[in-house]
Amino acid sequence: MLASLLLLVVLVGASHSSPAAQTPDQRPTKDPPIATNGKRFPWDSMRLPKTITPVHYDLSIHPNLTSLDFTGVVSIELDVHEDTSVVILHAKQLQISNVLLVTPEGTKPLQVLEYPPSHQLALLSDSALKKGVKYEVQLEFAANLSESFHGFYRSSYHTTSGELRTVASTQFEATYARGAFPCFDEPAFKANYTLRIIREPRHITISNMPKVKTVEVQGGLLEDHFDTTVKMSTYLVAYIVSDFLSVSKITKHGVKISVYAVPEKIEQTTFALDAAVKLLDFYDDYFDIPYPLPKQDLAAIPDFQSGAMENWGLTTYRETALLFDPQKSSASDKLGITKIIAHELAHQWFGNLVTMEWWDDLWLNEGFAKFMEFISVDATYPELQVDDVFLDKCFEAMEVDSLSSTHPISTSVENPAQIQEMFDDVSYDKGACILNMLRDYLSPTVFEIGIIRYLKRFSYQNTVNSNLWESLTNVSDVCKWFSEAELDIKGIMDTWTLQEGFPLVTVEVRGREVRLSQERYLKTDDPSLTDGFLWQIPLTYRTSSSTTIHRFLLTAKSDVLYLPEEVEWVKFNVDMSGYYMVHYAGDGWSPIIKLLQHNHTAVSSNDRASLIHNIFQLVSVGKVRLDTALDLSLYLSKETEIMASCTLILSYIPQSFIVDLFRRLIDRQEWTDSGSVSERMLRSYLLLFACVRNYAPCLTKATQLFQQWKDSDGEMSLPVDVSMAVFVIGVRTPEGWDFLLEKYRQSLQMSVKSRFKWGFSSHSHQILRGEVMKTQDLPGVVISISKNPHGYKLAWDFLQSPSSIHAQMRGFFNSLTEETGSEMRCIQQAYQTVEDNIRWMDTNLPLLKAWLDKQHHRATHEEF
Repeated sequence: MLASLLLLVVLVGASHSSPAAQTPDQRPTKDPPIATNGKRFPWDSMRLPKTITPVHYDLSIHPNLTSLDFTGVVSIELDVHEDTSVVILHAKQLQISNVLLVTPEGTKPLQVLEYPPSHQLALLSDSALKKGVKYEVQLEFAANLSESFHGFYRSSYHTTSGELRTVASTQFEATYARGAFPCFDEPAFKANYTLRIIREPRHITISNMPKVKTVEVQGGLLEDHFDTTVKMSTYLVAYIVSDFLSVSKITKHGVKISVYAVPEKIEQTTFALDAAVKLLDFYDDYFDIPYPLPKQDLAAIPDFQSGAMENWGLTTYRETALLFDPQKSSASDKLGITKIIAHELAHQWFGNLVTMEWWDDLWLNEGFAKFMEFISVDATYPELQVDDVFLDKCFEAMEVDSLSSTHPISTSVENPAQIQEMFDDVSYDKGACILNMLRDYLSPTVFEIGIIRYLKRFSYQNTVNSNLWESLTNVSDVCKWFSEAELDIKGIMDTWTLQEGFPLVTVEVRGREVRLSQERYLKTDDPSLTDGFLWQIPLTYRTSSSTTIHRFLLTAKSDVLYLPEEVEWVKFNVDMSGYYMVHYAGDGWSPIIKLLQHNHTAVSSNDRASLIHNIFQLVSVGKVRLDTALDLSLYLSKETEIMASCTLILSYIPQSFIVDLFRRLIDRQEWTDSGSVSERMLRSYLLLFACVRNYAPCLTKATQLFQQWKDSDGEMSLPVDVSMAVFVIGVRTPEGWDFLLEKYRQSLQMSVKSRFKWGFSSHSHQILRGEVMKTQDLPGVVISISKNPHGYKLAWDFLQSPSSIHAQMRGFFNSLTEETGSEMRCIQQAYQTVEDNIRWMDTNLPLLKAWLDKQHHRATHEEF
């Protein structure tokens, strides 16, 4: 699985399902599943029946951090909705024993059947459980702590003295709670939880709720008792056993915020604590719904696969996603940490308070949390200029969404592998981008009223797409610019959530007449795959004659609008607030190119970035000639904004040409940490780019700084924003490599270690052969190496054995089993992206060479 996911990055550089209505006893007998004891298993769906739902879990856990295993007991109070003699629930790789049913008449044992392919248990009673009667099932269980990053797993770290310490932590999203305790492990089965955890005195425990008491138990151990949770889904349950220390503050609304980390890194928690206080107060006010728990903990886990997790009341993070040193962390680190905290705290409302009914609508959780990152950080930390990076999320989503292997935002999924695939750029980034488009269309005020209505109406419940659109529909009539009394929000948004891909809008200007048409943008040789798609597109545009933003809802395949007067140019998708691309047909790109060459600031930085992005994407599908796109890019010699600059750097264009294009901007960069956040991020990006591409002035300065830093034994304070460029150059000598590796091993600053890893990526063969870093860091390192012009082949060799790249790729993927990811969507995306790259090179390489020769000749002629 890990190799499959890494391959994608290396090579690249709507319906709601529900179980049948019958009870387990009534399931059809055709090809029945067989339990581990050879008997028929009484349920044959991946989804649990709804005949029984959990009300309350009483959960006792005893982890042993020496033997690396755990035991437990769970008592689950049940609601019975239909008479049945079978209770179906989840358990995965748990040793189950002593299963009892508690009834009003007494307690009796239950027969247990296990069906591992569905991670299910069947608890069989010799008499029916009656509708409306309260029952309780009790199960004892035991297992090893997981060696993956899922379920109840072990983590470890070394102190500065070399001592190895163990931590036990949980990660239950999406389907891993079942590996920690028997449960109804689907998001709609919300319940309350009361936890008790046994520990050694040298450890502490934390969970979703505050600890109410600690009692002594046998063997000199302690048992911590936690308050009962609010009603929530299994994937949000969390608990940690560790030696962590914490710092705390109280929000203005009276919520205790605590940040936990290993003892030697606790001083790096101050920024996260302050940010969490500020952001939770913002959400409390913005949503007009009080945060329902008395506390919110944030814990930095030494081993953590994803960036962070939104467990209610106990959010967990990679150390690099939470720990910040004001002297050694960069502007980019600060923005990234703030955004991640904002994302997880937004989930306390979107996802935790109101949860999607099933994983096919995961975007209702993740799209909203991603979107709220930008709303909240812009409001609480305006100096971080978070809007400058939002557009990149839409570009990333479009890259995946332009392939035939993409999927609708709302997609039917059934099994755990399919569910896990939903955690992608479509659910997160496309979800955020269409919400931003809708907010722009309705107005921020109307949008805010609608989502508050949604949250209040469905608190502690589960929802589907249509519930959100209903909440927004009745407030949309205050959109004063729109002529009709009411907007059909569901009709508009269904076209964006229930069909895959996104539209390309073609604009043809003839005097005052503007002809519009739409089609699916798709990178494919098969035109039939673009048939049958139609979006309702909230168009925005402005012209050379005014700064006014005009609006037009395109609902048909083609339409016409009329301008009040003829204009020099028209720019559609203002600030790229809409999730669509624009092509200016005929000679339509010429006035845009002329505008950028003579007065590029007449349109915003986001507009300029979207023009660069769109035109090069249009080259990929043969809508625009490459030389036209390259002509547009020449204005970038005057560009100073990060988004527009980085958009071209990420294109197909030769990096040496881009270095020449940005030469003046690179030369103007100071090797300091001065300026705004955007200026600092641009400096860091440009200098790293220039050094990796061997731009001589950059090499000289970086070499000088690295030598000074090395001579000081790492004590000299390097400017943080340029340190990645310095490290990338410094490790090119064996002495520099050894020195950086030693500093990596010694460092406790997580952001500094991240920049060291960037340096290592330029000499990937050494870092990949050693046991230098944690497994969780491997994907990031391989990704960094694959982006290095000299490293992508080494990254590929690392993942498989070496003969044509395309043939190797297919052979590698064909060798995978379903268990290791052979049917994953990212595999198809890798195929299609490689094929698109080959097609692009075959079509455009001669044009590119001719254009570059022409520019070289022109530059030579101008010199004389």
